[in-house]
Amino acid sequence: MAVLRGNRVALGVAVALVGARATSVRADTAKTSLAVETAEAGWQRSGFRLALGLLYGELAGMRGAPSGRLIGPQIHAGLRLDRRWSLYATFEYVRAQTTGGLSGLRFAGTVDPTWHVTPHVAVAVGMGFGGIVEGRTGRADVMPYGSTLDTSYTFPDSKHPIPSCSGVGAAGLVRGTYSHVLGPKSAAIVELEIVGQQTQCVEATGMLEADTARPIERRQTWGHAGGTLLIGISWR
Repeated sequence: MAVLRGNRVALGVAVALVGARATSVRADTAKTSLAVETAEAGWQRSGFRLALGLLYGELAGMRGAPSGRLIGPQIHAGLRLDRRWSLYATFEYVRAQTTGGLSGLRFAGTVDPTWHVTPHVAVAVGMGFGGIVEGRTGRADVMPYGSTLDTSYTFPDSKHPIPSCSGVGAAGLVRGTYSHVLGPKSAAIVELEIVGQQTQCVEATGMLEADTARPIERRQTWGHAGGTLLIGISWR
């Protein structure tokens, strides 16, 4: 009886040891669940960003320069630096058209430091270049007429705009953006921009200077200010 009782005790101890070892192995091999990042938090991390949208607005001429309605695509590309700051480059190539006013294309490129006021609202200030390319506009010709010039001529102001402008100059903008996260990789954006531009316009007369054979041109500086509304999609 003593031997039987001893065997039972030994068996119980062995079973307890095996159970303790199994529990230890399970504890060692257990994995801790990883925290799931929300889509909103992902958009606040640093990395590349790309946005494409359609804008509509008005470019108003100053001191006599012609005005025009704007419609066309705009693209942003750049880096989210941290939770508060991004650096974007913005490009646009849009139609500028109004009867009796601008009739052609407006292009621009700016570099835009951007401050993220909240996860959904951002403000940017950009500087760069802007230009205008017009064809036939239907605007009346102005004196001095190209056919009367024997050398290039620069107008003192833009009170009487030349019939056609092709040129580039400095441009700037102030932008407010509202974004709505659609998912981990995409977001809808709505933007309001205030833009300004000074264009060094050139109109070729088709004639050459007699002494130098250089093209005779008429030149004029146009100033514009305006606003646009953009709706688009951003990706990361």
